Amino acid sequence: MTHFSWHGYEVEVDEAATRDWYAQVEEWGCACGHCRNFLALARARRLPGEILDMLDSLSIPPEKATYVCELYYEDDWAEKGLLYQFSWRVAGKILTHPGEESGGWGPVVKRPWGGLQLGHEDYPYGAPDFPEPHFDLGGQMYLPWILDEPIEGPTEE
Repeated sequence: MTHFSWHGYEVEVDEAATRDWYAQVEEWGCACGHCRNFLALARARRLPGEILDMLDSLSIPPEKATYVCELYYEDDWAEKGLLYQFSWRVAGKILTHPGEESGGWGPVVKRPWGGLQLGHEDYPYGAPDFPEPHFDLGGQMYLPWILDEPIEGPTEE
């Protein structure tokens, strides 16, 4: 187990189990436009450097998120982006949180790009066979729309 410290979260990670699981799985599988947009950003490594550094240190490809959801967008979405929630599953355990835990999750740590949160999601989403013990490295942030189609979806011709 390798020890990591991220903004008040202290974790132990089974790097081999994490790396091996991600080596054999596909990318996040939702085909909706919002998830395809996230995947395009992840493949192009256009997520915040801090998130990419964390994922790289764990040998997790950013496009293999175990949960992705575009929460909502506001009238000014073109300027500030779309609010996404996302996570990647990690083999290991959380040792300490930087505050109170609620519903299996530690507090959201505000970062310049959004919020970072570690916890445990019971529903397996994209990781039903993930090794135990495990936790989820998650967060939320505004991301731009980069697909070459309207945000409402492709137009039919």
